[in-house]
Amino acid sequence: MPVNIVIPQAGESVASGVVLKWTKAVGEFMKRDETVLEVETDKVTLEVPAPAAGILLSQSVKPGDTVAIGSTVGVIDEKAKAPTAAPAKSDAKVEAKAGSPAPAASGSAGSTATLSAADRSGGHTDGNGDVRATPLAKKTAEQLRVNISTLQGTGPGGKIREADVLGASKSPAAGHAANGAGAASAPASAGVSRERMTPIRMRIAQRLVQAQHTAAMLTTFNECDMTAVMELRKHFKEDFEKKHGVGLGFMGFFVKAVVAGLKAFPLVNASIIEENGQMMVEKHDSCDIAVAVSTPKGLVVPVLRRCEARSFAQIESGIKDLAGRARDGKLALEDMQGGTFTITNGGVFGSLMSTPILNPPQSAILGMHSIKSRPVEDPKNPGQIALRPMMYLAVSYDHRLIDGSEAVQFLVKIKQGIEDPQRLMLDL
Repeated sequence: MPVNIVIPQAGESVASGVVLKWTKAVGEFMKRDETVLEVETDKVTLEVPAPAAGILLSQSVKPGDTVAIGSTVGVIDEKAKAPTAAPAKSDAKVEAKAGSPAPAASGSAGSTATLSAADRSGGHTDGNGDVRATPLAKKTAEQLRVNISTLQGTGPGGKIREADVLGASKSPAAGHAANGAGAASAPASAGVSRERMTPIRMRIAQRLVQAQHTAAMLTTFNECDMTAVMELRKHFKEDFEKKHGVGLGFMGFFVKAVVAGLKAFPLVNASIIEENGQMMVEKHDSCDIAVAVSTPKGLVVPVLRRCEARSFAQIESGIKDLAGRARDGKLALEDMQGGTFTITNGGVFGSLMSTPILNPPQSAILGMHSIKSRPVEDPKNPGQIALRPMMYLAVSYDHRLIDGSEAVQFLVKIKQGIEDPQRLMLDL
């Protein structure tokens, strides 16, 4: 009996997504709950599980298509049984006749190659001379206009897989072959290309514009001497990792310092919301810190919850877990919701100073930056100049809710915690 593959719910605010890829080809067997395709929404990458075991009968969408939540995208034949393992058969090779010209490769404008099907595929053809490739590889090659006969397969017996086609499509040679037919009619600006913005990138754009349009944003700056934290890390880093199984990074200290600041200035941990046409101040008892993570698809801000109750080791472990899942596209929707404050570290990319943009509906965000040795007054020897590792800090805040004096004192509280980490250990 045919079973429909339906795009599942991914949260109340998610209505659609873009198909990234099918992980199963038509005719391929799959187990129940095995991932059959991946869909990128404006918040997370959604792995769609197979509703039943069986063979994939059809795919009604292709990579790049926009699909609505709840729509049917494919059909599974659940009566089909799993294929039994069979001994591998040797590849049949097609030999070109000596002295006879091989047909020219078709669909490749300007090409002078005159190879047989066997030669072009490195000998990996079936008995009819067709290139041995998975159905998904053939379909992807057609969509991307890649000459599949020129590829060397990496699958069993030299079979061409989808990954081989995708890799070839990114190479300059493949791009030239795919676009050769239209090169003569291309306009003067032949180097210009366009591609659709991903749902995550569109969502980032919308939220950044929303922050600019709805909040009265202002940024205050300070500088922080990193000497004490760097010495503490150097002294205890190995012991910390041996005991807790995670490295002692800078972020743990800044999360602790932010928690101390939020406790001292609770309005920084609050949000402005609209209720029945009225502006309300929503205050939060817990410090749920969103930590910005850069991924290949854009910046995401997963939330580390109840940081006020976490130890250094729990903070570092939590950040490592969130960052790893973010880069792998494995974050769930709930991982991205409910943050009360955000920390972003542009310093890992070399930023010396910036003005971070708010993450709505939050009212403040801390920007960390590069550590640079600069001559400053030695705190242990007033009047003397010393070379110290310094970091610029920036706090952007919503001036509708937070006064300038409060924002400045909040940032000073963070600075004090970093420059004297013992205060963080003693909850001062």
